[in-house]
Amino acid sequence: MAGREFGHHLGLPRALSGLPLSPLVVGYGDLAAAQHAAGLRHIGEALAPAGGLRVLDGLYVPSGPRGRRRVDAALLDDLARTASPSARVVELLAGLCRRDPQGPRRVVLYQLICLLQESCPVEELGVHPDETAGLVAAAELRAALDRRQRDAAESVADAWERRRMHRVRGLVERLPQGDPGLERLRTALAARSARVDAALSAGRRAEEGGAPESASEHYLRALDLAADDRRALRGLVRVHRPGPEAPLRAELALHRVELDWDRAGSDWRLLCLYRTEKGEARVREVPTAQDAAVPLGTTVRYAALPLEDGRVAGPPLVSHRVLFAPEVTGLKLTDGPGRIVGSWRRPPGAAEVTVELDSAPRLDTRADGFTATGLPVGPHTLRIVCHYRAPDGRLVPSPGVRATHTVHPWPRPVRTLTATPDGDTVRFDWTGGQDAEVRLVVWPGRVPPPGTELRTADLPPATDAPPVGHSRVAAVAVLGERALAGPVVDVEMLRPVTGLTAQRLPGGEVSVLLDWPDGTNHLMVRWEGPDGEGERTVTAHAYRRGGLRLPVGPREVRIRATAVPHVPDAVVVTAPGAEAVLPPDTSIGYQLVCDRRRFLGKGRTLLRVTLSSPGGEGGPEPPEFVCVARSGTLRPRSAADGTTVLRIPGTDLTRHGTVEQELPVAPLPAPYTLRGFLLGEHAAAVRLEEPSPATLVVR
Repeated sequence: MAGREFGHHLGLPRALSGLPLSPLVVGYGDLAAAQHAAGLRHIGEALAPAGGLRVLDGLYVPSGPRGRRRVDAALLDDLARTASPSARVVELLAGLCRRDPQGPRRVVLYQLICLLQESCPVEELGVHPDETAGLVAAAELRAALDRRQRDAAESVADAWERRRMHRVRGLVERLPQGDPGLERLRTALAARSARVDAALSAGRRAEEGGAPESASEHYLRALDLAADDRRALRGLVRVHRPGPEAPLRAELALHRVELDWDRAGSDWRLLCLYRTEKGEARVREVPTAQDAAVPLGTTVRYAALPLEDGRVAGPPLVSHRVLFAPEVTGLKLTDGPGRIVGSWRRPPGAAEVTVELDSAPRLDTRADGFTATGLPVGPHTLRIVCHYRAPDGRLVPSPGVRATHTVHPWPRPVRTLTATPDGDTVRFDWTGGQDAEVRLVVWPGRVPPPGTELRTADLPPATDAPPVGHSRVAAVAVLGERALAGPVVDVEMLRPVTGLTAQRLPGGEVSVLLDWPDGTNHLMVRWEGPDGEGERTVTAHAYRRGGLRLPVGPREVRIRATAVPHVPDAVVVTAPGAEAVLPPDTSIGYQLVCDRRRFLGKGRTLLRVTLSSPGGEGGPEPPEFVCVARSGTLRPRSAADGTTVLRIPGTDLTRHGTVEQELPVAPLPAPYTLRGFLLGEHAAAVRLEEPSPATLVVR
C-alpha cells in the first residue's frame, strides 16, 4: 500500500484525500518558467503529450498498448534527451526527482487541482479517463487558493531552503491547515524558532556580560538557523561595530552607495540596515557592491557576511553609518573685487543647495552656483550643503562641502579715456585708476568690455603710441597679478603717401603715379591751377586696375594726394601727403619735309622740329632734341640705339619756335628709319609728339 500514497483512501464518491496545498519543491519558480516557455498548461503534458496520464495512485505514463510506466529518474533522463520543446522542463523534473522522488507527482497534482478549480474542463488535461472523476471530486474537497496563497504555496520551499525562517512563518500563515507536508514544516519551523530564540538569549547575556566574542558566536548561530533574523543581525553589528577604520567602506557616489572591502577567499552576503519613516528597524539584501536603492536623505549601515556553501561562515564586516545625501561636485571658486563666485554640479534629487558664508553682506544663490559680494580682502571659509526630502517628509541636510578662498586686492577701474592728436602722434588722458598702474594696450582681437577682470600676465604689451593704421587702444588698471579692463578709443594713424609723379597727356589730362600706402583703402587727390581746381576720392582697387587720370588743363597745376580715414568716430592722426607741381603743357613735335626737287632726285630731306606751349609762358626750358637713324624699317628704341643724324638745342627751339634742318646725305644705306628723342634735365617735363612711324622711313 506504500506505493499508493495520496491514493490509498478511495471511497464514495471516489474522492482523493491528502492532496497537497503546496508543491513543496525547491526551484518551483524555474520549473514554472520553463513550463510556460514550452507552452504547457501543466507539467504532466511534458510527460504524456498524447494523454493517458495517471496520478491517483502514483505518477504513471502510458507504456505499450495497455501498459503503464511509473515516472522515475531513469524515465525522466530518457525524455530529457529527446529534442522536444519540453526537454528543459523534463530535465528540471529529473533533477527534482533525484532530490525528492515524490516531488514531480506533488507538482502535477498541485497544478491539476489549481486548473480544475479555475474551471478548466478535465477532459482537456490529458488525464486517463479512469481517474478524471476522482480528480474532479478531489478538486472539490481541497481548499481553493487565491493568488496570494498560491504565491506562498509555490515559494515556501525555496524560503525554507534558504533558511529564511521569518519569511517561511509569514508564508505558512497564509495557507490553510490540513496539508501533511505543511504540517511537518510548521513543526520544524517551531523547533527551529525555539533554537533561534535560545541562541539570541545567550548572545544577549554574553553581550551584557562583556564577552563580545561569545556573543558573536551565539548571534552567528541564530543567523545560521534564521538567515533573515534581524535581531541576530543587529546583535552582530553591535558586537562588530567598526573603529575609526571600517573594514567595509561605504562611499557616496552620485546615484548610489558603493561598497569596498577585501573580498578574498569567500563569497559574501551584503545587507543594508536602515529605519523606516516610522522608526522601525529594517534589513534588506543588497545584490551587488553598488546599492542604488537607498532613498535620498536616509542613513544606512552595511554588513558583509562571509559565506561558505551558502551559509554564514564567520562574523560580518560592518561599515560606518552613511547618510545618503550626495554633495555637489565640480566646485569652482573665483574671486573678483570684493566678491567670490562659485559654481558646481548639483546632484540629482537635491531639493535645494545652500551656502554658508557668514562674512558676506550679500549672498545670491542659484541652482548651480552663488555670488557673494561686499567681502573684505582676505581668506573666507564657506560651506555648501545639499538638502534632500527624506521618505518621512523631513528636509535632510548633507554634511556639506567646505572650502576656503581668498579675496585679493583689485585695482580701481579707469573711468574715462580720451585721445587728442598731437602732431604726428596722439596724447591720451584718463580718469580713475587711483592707486593702480594704468597701462595703455592695443587689443589684437576682441576687446573685453570695461570692468572685465583680467590677469596681468594675459595683457598685451603696453604701448606709448599706437601703431600706424587702425588701433583699439584701451586703458587697463593693473594691481599686482590682477587687472581691470577699461574704456577704449579708436585711433587711426594715417599712412603717408610717397612717390607721386605726373605725366602730361593730350587734351589737358595728366597720368598720376604714386606708391599706394599699405592698409589704406582710399586716397584723396586734389589739384589746383589757373584752369581751376578739383578733388577725387580714389579706391585702391580702382587705382590698381586702371591707374589715375586727372583733367587738369594745359597750364601749370599743383597735385596733392593724402590718405583718407575709414574708421567712423576714430581719433585721426594725419600723415604727410605727396605733392607734385606740373608746369604748363609743353610739347615738341617733328616731321620729315621734302621740297619739290626731291621728287626729281635733286631736292633735300629736311626735318622740321616745332616747340608748342598751349599753356602759355612759364613752361620748362625745352630739352635738346636728338634724331637717331637705324638701318631697316625697325624704329630705334633709345637715343643710343642707332646713328645720331642731327641735334637741335632747346635754346634754338625757344628762340625760333620751329627749326628745320637738312638731314645728312645717306647717313646709312637706304632704307633707314628715323626717330626723335628728348635729352636733358627737363626731358620728362616736355611731351614729345611723334608722327606716324611710316612717315619716318627714308628709302
